[in-house]
Amino acid sequence: MISALPVTFGDRTADMDLARKIMARKTKEEAQETHTALLNAAEDVFSTKGVTNTTLNDVACAAGMTRGAIYWHFKDKNALFQAMCDRAFLPMEALLNEISDAPQKDPIAALRQLNIHFLKLVSSDSRQRKVFDIIFHRSEKNVDLPYFETEKEKRTECLNKVQVIIDNAVASGQLPPETDTWIAMHANHSFLVGLIGEWLEDPNAYCINTHAEDMVDMFLSGLMTRPPLKKNPPSA
Repeated sequence: MISALPVTFGDRTADMDLARKIMARKTKEEAQETHTALLNAAEDVFSTKGVTNTTLNDVACAAGMTRGAIYWHFKDKNALFQAMCDRAFLPMEALLNEISDAPQKDPIAALRQLNIHFLKLVSSDSRQRKVFDIIFHRSEKNVDLPYFETEKEKRTECLNKVQVIIDNAVASGQLPPETDTWIAMHANHSFLVGLIGEWLEDPNAYCINTHAEDMVDMFLSGLMTRPPLKKNPPSA
């Protein structure tokens, strides 16, 4: 009779272990789905009401969840805002790291690739476009949203990597030795941010995705023709 049992005690233990792993995996997947749904809802509500006027309860209701679900994933609204921004910036940061870490035979071409990718990504991806519109036009940079202050270090790190690309352009002879690469980097950044900020005011004015290459080439042509040069410090 005993030998006729379909499973042994050891088999049952293995099945229970497998069941626990499946449940743990399922729980992790469900948690990730909740996390994603909350970020999606935050994008929609921030875009509609603005960050300052949005409460965590607004986001929870938009996601069809309780406010407790938000606090399980995010400490406060600033943490939610940061997670939303991090998700949007990840593809751009990945490309910047890939370009800056690779040997650059043509640094100006690498900078061109980076700039065009940024413009096309923001203009063609609705989520990217929405997040940048929130950052530019739907959020106030004040003590209620310390994200902008805490992100300065990360922003500086990214800008430094762009400056390294321009430094490499000088080292390879694409730009003259006296080029002020610090100013060139800031000019490049201001060109991109200003272009996106203005375009978001009226996305129907023109298709930035269509004209991205021409606009970037115009800027880089100016950089190579008349690069900013280091200034002599004023005499005492």
